[in-house]
Amino acid sequence: MTTLPKDDLQRALAVARDAVVWKLEGLGEYDVRRPVTPTGTNLLGLVKHLANVEVGYFGPPFGRPFGEPTTWDDPGAALDDDLWARADETRDDIVGLYRRACAHTDATVAALPLEAEAEIPWWPSDRRRTTLHRLLVHVIAETNRHAGHADIVRETIDGAAGLRAGNPNLTHDDPAAWQQYVATVERAARDAAGRV
Repeated sequence: MTTLPKDDLQRALAVARDAVVWKLEGLGEYDVRRPVTPTGTNLLGLVKHLANVEVGYFGPPFGRPFGEPTTWDDPGAALDDDLWARADETRDDIVGLYRRACAHTDATVAALPLEAEAEIPWWPSDRRRTTLHRLLVHVIAETNRHAGHADIVRETIDGAAGLRAGNPNLTHDDPAAWQQYVATVERAARDAAGRV
């Protein structure tokens, strides 16, 4: 089967997007919003951030305005305001924004060749000029990175783990097997630390 590079890139991005949004399913409002790490990482904030990423890289840099405001467009926003949800922002608002941002990206990708040039003003001057191809690779990597964050945050909240809906991609489905595995890893860590 032969596929085009652009199709492969878009498929990889779509899989990562779905994984991030899937991590919200089944959780209440508090759990999708609450900070789980010392730096405040939270599930809904990851989705909001990724909406800004998609618009920021695939909208104005290609002369394709998004048509609605984002946190990155707000000159009064603090640096981390795209990484958490205000109480007046609903889950549907943020997931809807992400879906619209993704559709905007998909339209940009469909309309332009991979060699289309863009300038990312916040990047260092030596690599500020870039292409659609490089930006797709960049955003796929960033989305997958945040999907990994979402995996850990979700598992910390309620123990739910897995790659995506219908494909957990885990070696065990038995809680006792996981307890045994964790005990083995813990024992190895303590043994290694004892040898230092």
